[in-house]
Amino acid sequence: MINKNFFFKGYRSIFTHDSPAIALTCCFIAIGALFKNLGFNIQESIFSTVLTYALPGSLVMAESMLIGASLLNIFLAVWIVNARLYPMAVSLFPLMMHKSQPKWKYYFSCHFIAISAWLIMKSNYKNIPKKHRIDYWIGIGSATVSVSVIGTFIGFSCSEYLNKDMILGLAILNPVYFLCMMIGASKTIPVTLSVLFGTILGPIIYLLSPEWSILLAGIIGGTIAYLAGEYNVS
Repeated sequence: MINKNFFFKGYRSIFTHDSPAIALTCCFIAIGALFKNLGFNIQESIFSTVLTYALPGSLVMAESMLIGASLLNIFLAVWIVNARLYPMAVSLFPLMMHKSQPKWKYYFSCHFIAISAWLIMKSNYKNIPKKHRIDYWIGIGSATVSVSVIGTFIGFSCSEYLNKDMILGLAILNPVYFLCMMIGASKTIPVTLSVLFGTILGPIIYLLSPEWSILLAGIIGGTIAYLAGEYNVS
């Protein structure tokens, strides 16, 4: 079973000074309002947040429904968007694997992979015994999902008071928070350069190809950062 002490220790991480709680809540307020405008009821909105969880996936799902995409197209779009979480899982789960823990915990907690929870875990895992890191991680994931559900409920309830510009402003807070956290956590040359090149290349490539700017900036910036890191090591 889940160790309650480490579970609640992970859950309480959402209340720390560097917590993503405020930014995450603001973003899901925007999502809740968007769901309301799409015709979702409150149960469907909260159910969608719990199942889709990560913010980009929720936005893609909402936008796909808005343009009348088929269920298969929506599924594929959300699946492709959330594929970005795979590298996070690959880098995180080896740090939590312990032979005494049942496999179901790892399968179950994969759902909590998102950059907000990932950043909290990567910052604190060394202070947690490896045997109980998965319990701590489940606590973090449960806390971030709880915050997301609360934000969705608030956004749904207050949607009539939010115009388009306010919703866009709320939605952008989370990426800004993540950028600040990534800069603060930059302890190696590749990480620092990847953030720097991504920030510079994104707006430049946007002028040439708005649809592909984020993807291309990430690939080019990340590749340059990786090569620079390898060169520095050698």
